[in-house]
This record gives sequence, C-alpha cells and structure tokens, in this order.
Amino acid sequence: MRPPPPQHQTVDTATGLWLALLVFAAAVYAFGLGGQYIPTNGDELVYTHIARLTAASQHWLPLVSELDHMRNTKPPLLFWQAIVAGDWGQHWSMAALRTPSLIYTLLIAGAVAWTVQKITRDLRTACLAACLYLAFFCTFRFGRAYLTSAPETFWLNLPMFWLLWQRLRPAPASQVSSLGWLTHAGFGLALGLGLAYKSFALIAPAAAALWCAQLVSAPTLNWRVALQTTLKVSLSAALALGIFALWFVLDPNPAAVWQEFVIGENAGKLSNSQGYWHVALLGGGVSIWAQLLAYAQNAGLLAFVVLGLMWLGLRLGVQTWRESKDDGAITRLSPHLLIVLIWLAVWLIVFTLPSQRSARYVIPAMPALAMLVALCWQRIARGWFLASLLLCGIFITVLGRIAWAAHELGIGSGTELGAAMLAMLTGLALVIGGAVKPAWTRACTVAACLVVFASFGLATAPLNGAAGLYPSEVIAKLHQARVAVPNGFNGQFERFQFLLPGNQFVPYDSEGRAAPHISEHAVELKRLLTSHDAVIWLQSEPAEQAPPCVPGCTVLGTRWEVKGRHQSGEINLANLWYPQTWLFRREWLVTSAAP
Repeated sequence: MRPPPPQHQTVDTATGLWLALLVFAAAVYAFGLGGQYIPTNGDELVYTHIARLTAASQHWLPLVSELDHMRNTKPPLLFWQAIVAGDWGQHWSMAALRTPSLIYTLLIAGAVAWTVQKITRDLRTACLAACLYLAFFCTFRFGRAYLTSAPETFWLNLPMFWLLWQRLRPAPASQVSSLGWLTHAGFGLALGLGLAYKSFALIAPAAAALWCAQLVSAPTLNWRVALQTTLKVSLSAALALGIFALWFVLDPNPAAVWQEFVIGENAGKLSNSQGYWHVALLGGGVSIWAQLLAYAQNAGLLAFVVLGLMWLGLRLGVQTWRESKDDGAITRLSPHLLIVLIWLAVWLIVFTLPSQRSARYVIPAMPALAMLVALCWQRIARGWFLASLLLCGIFITVLGRIAWAAHELGIGSGTELGAAMLAMLTGLALVIGGAVKPAWTRACTVAACLVVFASFGLATAPLNGAAGLYPSEVIAKLHQARVAVPNGFNGQFERFQFLLPGNQFVPYDSEGRAAPHISEHAVELKRLLTSHDAVIWLQSEPAEQAPPCVPGCTVLGTRWEVKGRHQSGEINLANLWYPQTWLFRREWLVTSAAP
C-alpha cells in the first residue's frame, strides 16, 4: 500500500520537510510542559496528590491520600515514577512529573517510525507515521500529562513492535514461524510493567492481540504452531500477572488494595444498574455504536482522515470479497498488515464488552492506527483531508482570537501575542495552501494539526508567567497557613501546591457557592475568612472588580485563571467571539486583616 516514490530530488526535499515537521512536533510537545493549562484529564491532580503524600511519607508503600475512596486508584509504579522524577518532593514541579510521559511518547513515536521504515524502506513515510501519531489529539492530551497512557502504551505494545520487527526480518520460513520461550519471557516482563502502570485487566487485550497476531502472521499455521503459540503467550501473561501481583505482596495492607482497586476500580466497570444491553445498545456516548468510532474520536482533528481510512477499508473489503467469489482465489494480506489490523481489532473488540466504555481505553492501539494511515496515505480520498483541514482552520482562528482577547485583558506581553499571531497566520497559510493545491493537501493537514497544538500552547503561555502566578513576595507572606481554596472537581485543590507551596489547603465547593446574589457571596466569603488564615476567591462575573469582602479585608495578590467548567448557556453565539467574558476570570488571595 506504499505510494510510488517520486523523483529523486523530490524525495530528498520531501524527506527533509517531514524530518523538520517531526522535530517541530517534538518541540511542540516539550513547550510548556509544566504549564497549568495543557490539555489533560482532571484526574491528573488526583494522582499528583497521592504521589506527593506518598513521597512525604518516605515509604514506597502504602499509597497515601487525603481523598475519600481515592488512594489505591492506580498501581504503584505510576506513583513511584513521580516520586523518583520529583526526587521525593525535593524538586516537585509539574514539568518534572510529566517529563517521563513525554519521554515514553517520543519513544513510541520513534518505534512507529522505525517500524514503518522497515516496512516501506522509505524515511519520508516513516517520518509521516511518527508525525501522525503525535498529531492525534489523544496523544497530545494523554501522552505528556502525568497520567498512565504513555507508559502503558509503550510497555504493552513493545511485544507487538518486536513481533513486527521479527516478521519483517529476512529469514527462512522455519526461523520466522515462531518466537522462542525466552522472547516470550521478555514479553511477560514488558506486559507486567504495563499492567503495573494501569491495571491487571489490560492483560486481556494485550495478550489476545499478541496471540492472534502471531497466528495470523505465521508462514504456516497448524495445530502444533497454534498450541506452541498458546503456551508461550500464556507464559507471557502469567509472568505479567505475577509482576502485577507483587503489589499485594509488597503493600502492608493488601486487603485495601483488593477492595479499592480490584473491586472498586475494575469489577465495577463490568456492571451497570440500567442493564447491560440497555446501555450497550441505547447508551448514547457509552454505547457499542459510539465505541466503534473510538479511533476516530481519539484522532481529534484527524477524525475525518480516520473515517476516510475506514471507508477505504470497507471498499477494499467488498472488492476483495467479490473478486474471491468470482475466481475462487483468496487474497492474503502481508504479515505486517495483518498484525496491524489484528492489533486494532482486538483492542476495539475487547473494550466494547465492559459496561463502561470510553475511547480512552483503546489509546494503546493508536500507534497501529498511525502506521496504517501512513501506509494507506495516498489511497485515502483527498476530500477526507480537506474536512480535517477545515476543522484545523476553525480551531486555529479561535485560538488566535483567545490569544488576542487575553492580551486585551493585560495577560501576556506583546512578544507573546506576536508569537501566537505568527502561529495563527502560519496555520491559516497551511490551510489555504492545502485547500488550493491538491498535491499539498495531505501534508498540510498534518502540519496544520501540529500548528493547532502549538497555537494552544502559545495562547496559554502567558498564564504560566506573571499574569497566572502569585509573586514571590506574596508567597513569602504565607507559610504553613491554613488556606481555603476552590475545588470544583476531584483533587483540583492540589494545583495550589504549585502556586502557593508550603501551606495547608482546605478545599471548598467553588461550584456550589455560585449564589444568585452578591450578598450571599459575601456571607460565604466572610465565613471562610473566619475559619481560615486566607481564602482563594474566584471572580463570579466579569463586572466584579474585587472580592465582596473589600474594604473589610486585604487582598494579598491576584492572578488570572482559565475557567474550565461552564454552566449551561454561559457560552452562546452572542459572546462566542468574546472569550474574555466567559473564559478568563480573576482569582484573589484574601486575608481577614483590615488594609
């Protein structure tokens, strides 16, 4: 499925451009790694909280948390990674905690490129595959935040990459047909590390994909090969589960691990009070039908390209079936293509079975999707790329407007605004160029996706500077103070460990305090000031210029904050172009002392 190579000079130029784009993608991922507002999951701060308190205990186990029913939420390897990266709390920063995830993501992109290079013998296509993987929104969102997607994807897929590399190695059929017992022991170690980051349940799709991929790609398949493969993969699975089971051996309270993780975090996903089939067929976003689009959803801005790949696969499948029906010949796909297809199919099928479904669960199969899209690059119709290109243009324009609105509020410097505008103009030039010139459409689509990510980083970068942080002199005024902080979601109060380190934070419900009258806000703020040394108070509406306790209290400092959760109707067509009215709000640090 590799497109015919162009002329020699064109290949050199194109390869250089794809290499440059890959370097740009890596730079985009590294930019603003420690920022407050990188795309992530709200649970990131829950994990950060557990890791910080566990490090403070000076023990690897048990895990420590102040959150009810949120302690053994993930296996310990995730938290041990943070403890080591943060030097047991001595260098506790989001950049340090996220760096291992970034390294894992870049290693995966490298494995994708290396595999496609071995398949196609074309460096340009290899760089394209790596860029595609980094252009998927799920990679950008979960591949560098302090979450489990990057490390679990690396370790669980290492056996699949190894199998691909082995099948692509020139060798006699007798040497290619099976992998040895020692190799499968190594697979067990890799799978075990993946389970130790996320869950023992992932052995099901990981082992099933490995087993199926070995069978369908074997040069000869008979009962002996099937039995040997089954036993070897069973060994890998047993070793992996044994590594995960060490948690129960090492933790001083294994009963809590069983109850909180095995029962609470895993078994609960196999049941539903509304009835399994009702949710599976009529569950909307968590139905089987929605899960079938999980790969397109994870692709984000490249969703239309993935839909185009699915349409291409359907057409080729129908065509192959008709040809085999007419002449009786069965078309056999190449081993590497069979492995990639099995990789994608098994993960999708397995995660349509639990009653709780999410596109995030198939993230470990996204490297296979990147390789498949790269291999079918020229065969996907241009119209699918144009749809994704248009989507990129919309997002680039919106992000440029957000950067402009932030500057109007005094957030950021002229240089930061200029960088954001330059990214917007570059992105729009890519969109126009790809739309006008058919030969550029595909490449411009990938480049535009990465420019969207860069625009997001540049639009939020000023909030990682003076506008979004408290000055050092303000931080110095508080030490071991009891500070009431807003908390609208699980563990969100943990972010103040980075904003106002060295204090004790007591969360209060910032969503529930949204009373209809300013007087009620004042009563709530007064109550918090009475029982705490200081209070972090959020602006309720754009017209509010000071917290309602003024002038009877002292405002130690203020910063700008991005509002992440919005009430119904808060964003509408009338104010969509004015993000300063619904996206940015002030945050005040207030004490009860009179000015």
